[in-house]
Formats: sequence, structure tokens, C-alpha cells
Amino acid sequence: MINRRRSARRQVEATELNITAFMNLMVILVPFLLITAVFSRMAILELNLPGASSEPAETPEETLQLEITVRDARIEVGDRNGGVLSIIDNVDGDYDLDRLAEKLREVKYLNPDKLDCTLLLESDISYETLVQVMDTVRIYELVEGTELRKLELFPEISIGDATIGGA
Repeated sequence: MINRRRSARRQVEATELNITAFMNLMVILVPFLLITAVFSRMAILELNLPGASSEPAETPEETLQLEITVRDARIEVGDRNGGVLSIIDNVDGDYDLDRLAEKLREVKYLNPDKLDCTLLLESDISYETLVQVMDTVRIYELVEGTELRKLELFPEISIGDATIGGA
């Protein structure tokens, strides 16, 4: 009986781990994941946030202080000193960024040296809307024939909270 046990032990060989199927899966999966990965370009916008100091503004009161207020149902373009210049109502529930771009182009034509503006948002405005409005405020795309030109509008953007209600 002892001989049987010894012979049984001798017959049991160490089995090898077969990883062929796993390697085949990796050979297919890794290139697939690399091909379908979305490569995004990170862009950084420089924002001017209001400071904690209470120093008076250096600009005279007569100059334009452009404010763009994004509300739930409309966008207001205004001058901090002169009041609302234009109210752009939503079209079918979406912001009319084309009309905003045209209005900002008119303001830029009247104030060609102006580079800064303040973007005021109500608290429930989505981040996607913020980015779309910022892109519209910064650059105006003009199609001339087959050429697309990007014109600078107001690239120096300060962000703040809009007052509740508004005009």
C-alpha cells in the first residue's frame, strides 16, 4: 500500500498555467483601447477674478465697462455705467450666441481698444453654457469667401455672480 502512494505522487506532475487565451485578449484589447481613446487638447483661459482690495478703479467713469449677464431666459449686454445695451432672448430654449456675437462685434467696432469685459452668471447656469458664452465673447469667426478668419473681441474676461432678478 505504501508503494501505491509513492507511485501516485510521482505521477502527479506540476501543471503549467496556460495564459495563451489571456495574452490573445491583451493583444486585441490594448490596440483597440488606444485607437478608441479620445485625445483631448487642454486649453487654459486666463481669468481675472475680483480682488479683495477696495481700491477705486483706475479707469475714468466715462469709459465703457462691458458686462455680459447670462440669465436663465436671456443674455443681457450692458455697460456698468450706462445700463443695458441689448437683451438677447433665448430662441427655442437655447441661447442665441449668434446674435450675441453680432452685438459684441458692434460694441467692439465702437470701442476698438477695449479688451476686457465682465461675465456675470446666475447660479443655475451650466458649465457648458459658460464655456460657449466665453468662446463667443473672446473670438468672432468671420467667413470671407472660403477663408475663416478669427477676430479678437474681448479676450480679458472677468467672471462674477449676476444679481437675482435683473432688468
